Amino acid sequence: MIAGNSVPRVSSPGTEVSITTPPGYRQSEIGLLPDDWEIATLGALGRPLSGGTPRTSEPRYWNGDIPWISSKDMKVSRLHDSTDHVTPLALGNGTRLVQPGTILMVVRGMSLAHSFPVAIVEKPVAFNQDLKAFVANAGVDSEFVLRWLEYNQSTLLLLATEATHGTKRIPTPDLLASHVPLPHPAEQREIGEALSDVDGLLGTLEALIAKKRAIKQATMQQLLTGRMRLPGFLDEWETKSFDEVLKRVNCDPYQIQTSEYETSGLCPVVDQGHAAIVAFSDRTDKLFECPAGGVIVFGDHTRIVKFVNMNFIIGADGTQVLEARGNAVTKFLFYQFLTKSIPNTGYNRHYKFLLELTFNMPTPLEQGDIVGILSDMDSEIEALERRRDKMRAVKQGMMEQLLTGRVRLV
Repeated sequence: MIAGNSVPRVSSPGTEVSITTPPGYRQSEIGLLPDDWEIATLGALGRPLSGGTPRTSEPRYWNGDIPWISSKDMKVSRLHDSTDHVTPLALGNGTRLVQPGTILMVVRGMSLAHSFPVAIVEKPVAFNQDLKAFVANAGVDSEFVLRWLEYNQSTLLLLATEATHGTKRIPTPDLLASHVPLPHPAEQREIGEALSDVDGLLGTLEALIAKKRAIKQATMQQLLTGRMRLPGFLDEWETKSFDEVLKRVNCDPYQIQTSEYETSGLCPVVDQGHAAIVAFSDRTDKLFECPAGGVIVFGDHTRIVKFVNMNFIIGADGTQVLEARGNAVTKFLFYQFLTKSIPNTGYNRHYKFLLELTFNMPTPLEQGDIVGILSDMDSEIEALERRRDKMRAVKQGMMEQLLTGRVRLV
């Protein structure tokens, strides 16, 4: 069962604030905690282990069956495989093996600029020197420690110091000195299992989203090339050049600079970045009135392609806006863009490569039906992504309540 807890009382406005500690809780150096919880350093809960990289000049160490974890693999909270693998000969010759239940943490590298990746391993793995392994002591639940590390990543990132080549690292002594609120082992297990269950649901949603995206990609390859025709359509497709189906909008009258971006305002701002809306502005004189069929926004520097069907202000340099010509359906051309390969020349101009593209064009009616199918698939994926985002928020709320003892699992 879940036991509730009292809310601290404060005095009326204008008077000195007094906080009442709820029954069964105490004020500690790390905040309000249940009376029966202890405070321990992370170092008192287990031991750290270092990894390494076997010599790349020794082929006998590589391409074996043992997963060798590096920072690029630390994208999920449960690890059972990796991009690179080593042979048993590599163990003791540059790296070491850790067993299931071991926690891995990225303690050095570029990723520490914005996150503190942590994961628990589900099979024996080796790992490199940018990671630190943590083996929990007997009586300490690894899942609980994993969730505490995950929940406190913003605080732990403050421990990072400058390393070589602009990277960051978290010194091991500072990490191990971190204070951890520690319930009884049975409650540790309950908390770890509850949060692990939520992670399982998130993993299921992520896998379903990936599957739907793969299905959509395969469907686009079939429908947008005419390899698979929709019932009732027999007309031959035409191959048309970029200039025959698209025209570039003059962006100057509708464009603002990055320095003019605001966090709120009357009008959305769309630029060449990934975000659908990057900022807002009250510059209604700069508002671009989007045609009924929408437009394609292309990142001249980024090569990012977006479909936009709302009025918006055009963002800073590099944002190109394309409108369909004649009977071409704009969103059909947008989906065709997603199947095109545009050379990557770094942070340079890429619009010139669009002029060399050709497009497979069926009748406007068939274009519309293909767009309808792909749009429905997009809507399904977006609905799953919203469910995933809500589940992430639920997990964050659960961590905040369970890992501080505000809500007890009895």
